[in-house]
Amino acid sequence: LITVLATIFGQILDVQLQSKSVSSIDQNGRFILARLTHDMQTATAINTPTTAGSQTSTLQIFDGSTTYTYGLSNGNLELTDAAGTGNLNSQTVTISNLTFTRLGDGSPKDTVRIGFTITSKNHQPKGAEQKNFQSTLGIRN
Repeated sequence: LITVLATIFGQILDVQLQSKSVSSIDQNGRFILARLTHDMQTATAINTPTTAGSQTSTLQIFDGSTTYTYGLSNGNLELTDAAGTGNLNSQTVTISNLTFTRLGDGSPKDTVRIGFTITSKNHQPKGAEQKNFQSTLGIRN
């Protein structure tokens, strides 16, 4: 009876850990995409990547008064603006495979395709939980 209960308890803990990992990944992904969407919609220019078709690991946009720079540093997505530098992801996940591809040619409705991978830091028997995110965002002017 104790062995059966211990097995069930272990399985419950595994499911809880997996659920926390998936939730953390989804929350971080939604927050990052929401922040990028907001900043892109208020931007007036995309500084980096510079030309249509070019791909970089850094995005730099300008909203008329402030330059916003997004980049990867030690597994964290950092945003640098007039207020300083801060991480957009929580400490429970890491960000990798960050890419920004400029799709537009500098027109007022310029667009960028964004892609990144979020990996949970929670260790699980089946391996780390991971999810890819991709979106295309444009300037609204």
